[in-house]
Amino acid sequence: MTTAASDINRNKRILFASIGSLGDLHPCVALAFELRRRGHSVTIASTEFYRGHIAALGFEFAPLRPNWDPTDRDLIARCENLKRGPEILFRELILPYVNDTYEDLLHAAANTDLMIAGELNFAAPLVAEKFKLPWASAILSPCSFFSAHDPSFLVNAPYLIHLRRSGWIVNRVILNSGQPFIRRWWSPVRNLRKREGLRTKCNPVFRDKFSPDLVLALFSKHLAAPQPDWPVNTLQPGFVFYDRPEMDSELKASLQSFVANTDDPPIVFSLGSTAAHNPGHFYEVSISAAKHLRRRAVLVGASDSPRMIEPGILAVPYAPYSWIFPRAATIVHQGGSGTTGQSMRAGKPTLIVPYGWDQPDNAMRIERLGTGLHLPRRAYSVENAAATIERLLIEPQFARRAAEVGQSICADDAVPLACDAIERLLGGFVAVQNGSGWVADSKTQPG
Repeated sequence: MTTAASDINRNKRILFASIGSLGDLHPCVALAFELRRRGHSVTIASTEFYRGHIAALGFEFAPLRPNWDPTDRDLIARCENLKRGPEILFRELILPYVNDTYEDLLHAAANTDLMIAGELNFAAPLVAEKFKLPWASAILSPCSFFSAHDPSFLVNAPYLIHLRRSGWIVNRVILNSGQPFIRRWWSPVRNLRKREGLRTKCNPVFRDKFSPDLVLALFSKHLAAPQPDWPVNTLQPGFVFYDRPEMDSELKASLQSFVANTDDPPIVFSLGSTAAHNPGHFYEVSISAAKHLRRRAVLVGASDSPRMIEPGILAVPYAPYSWIFPRAATIVHQGGSGTTGQSMRAGKPTLIVPYGWDQPDNAMRIERLGTGLHLPRRAYSVENAAATIERLLIEPQFARRAAEVGQSICADDAVPLACDAIERLLGGFVAVQNGSGWVADSKTQPG
């Protein structure tokens, strides 16, 4: 039996199961397009809010509770609490509905050949176990691996980052010592497992979110390289990108006219798909910083329609990052995984202003990489923003390093590599690590 993608049976039924924002959904869409091009039938399960978005792309949609609005300002504000955000999301917004998610996913996966699940979908491992269904987990950020060899900035324990250089043994002890304190969070999952006759011993965040079949690390090795304590069946193809390329005529005309002067590229400010709905003073500070620097600027997500809010400052509701970021002088954003990947691919210096979750860790990684700088949200004042952006504009090492990384990421074949691995899994093959990298092993899956 061969692992070549051309030898895998076509027209398999593949289910993506995503809980979260567009930042979680769009990597699924990127892979779904390629799998559909290869002849497979693709269904995307997500919150009802995205039904129209998915249907417009021509994919089958399956509703997945909890049925929340990812643009709800109050909801976003609660989850952006740096210290308590993870607990609020898990214990109040996801885990109380895990029975509903499980029932919805059982229905969606009933006639599926393979499932690909995001890490916030705590019902996915149960459904895979119930149906003996092969599945892959999609991991979008380095901090999600909780590596002791490459420790991340954890928003609910920020002081631990100071122990980063203490060695992997110390960092592993620290990570393990914290797990008992959140064990009570997973009672709804344990109770559901018991009810369904599945194994009751579980660790949804530190272990169970990683599929035993295939783990896809969907971020660049420039952001984080593979580590010895990642799951052995991890494949790291890199970032997979999708953003809406279409723009209506008014938006397209406004943007094209504004960026036409290539001798004076604008600073682009954006907060991604979520934080833009609870921006705080980000856009006001950004406007003042741009004026202080006497630079033109594009504010993405700051207006319901394209409009000049100051001379040389254009506010737009949306702009495809793949289009606007390469045309920027520098980019200022919140540090979400998708936005970070797009800014790295664009090859432009970046200032990250983290709002929560994986964003502070991404920000510190970008700074260590040498492609940008970061400011804590509380420190994002006009003076600090202007001074930091000016450094990115005038110190040549940032532009040079960003361009190098951008060229490397543009050369990645992340989507084909990820889909090759998915097709190998459909054919009964798994990914394993050897000394020279990540390869396919011809070991068929149990069950």
